[in-house]
Amino acid sequence: MAVYTHGHHDSVLRSHRWRTAANSAAYLTGALRPDMHVLDLGCGPGTITADLAALVPRGRVTAVDAEEGILARARAAAAERGVTNVEFAVADAEALDFPDDSFDVVHAHQVLQHLAHPVRALEEMRRVCRPGGLVAARDADYAAMTWYPEVPALDDWLDTYRRVARASGGEPDAGRRLLGWAREAGFEDVTASAGAWCFATAEERAWWSESWADRTVASSYARLAVDGGHADAAGLARIAEGWREWGAAGGAWFAVLHGEVLCRVP
Repeated sequence: MAVYTHGHHDSVLRSHRWRTAANSAAYLTGALRPDMHVLDLGCGPGTITADLAALVPRGRVTAVDAEEGILARARAAAAERGVTNVEFAVADAEALDFPDDSFDVVHAHQVLQHLAHPVRALEEMRRVCRPGGLVAARDADYAAMTWYPEVPALDDWLDTYRRVARASGGEPDAGRRLLGWAREAGFEDVTASAGAWCFATAEERAWWSESWADRTVASSYARLAVDGGHADAAGLARIAEGWREWGAAGGAWFAVLHGEVLCRVP
């Protein structure tokens, strides 16, 4: 059983709430039709969910997550936007409580990297998707992240994060593995692609660096790092300061590479 490395501290949710269908699911949105029924797996605070619901106005979105607490935030986000064609439920990605062939599209963003059995989750996503439908997954690849200028503390951050994520049962370099996982799950018709987030303006740098600085010392990730012996509090504080150093540097730039797969269900 994998442990969700990040948890739901505000430093994490600030990042998650930034996500939209445009910046996080563009590889999928062109395939959506107004009357589709979409399953949004691991919906988090629901910003992508609400966008997907707007793109299927005559259809509906079922949004699920492993924890009821985060679903309350997603419901609030949908209500704030006046989205009415979405429903929420607690679900286990590796054992979905839905009948076969229930959805036209099954979508998961930044989910498979946190699971102990990502292929099993893809098999479940395939099971609940109708023949001719699409299973869509997108995950970051931490080892492929790159930045400028070089700040030694960020090298320490990347090494520490990857060790913590793997100790928690996940795979932080999931992006490069999605195509292989999809093949293992039995998909033959797979379109693989890559997408990136890039943080380069002064506002983007400040937001990204402060988010990770706070996450490094205050989130569930920080607790797991210390409890697992991967870092101590002083080391995490140095990494947090490294994030702030990077964010304050003129010309600083950070890119997050993602793997993406669109899998057609036969």
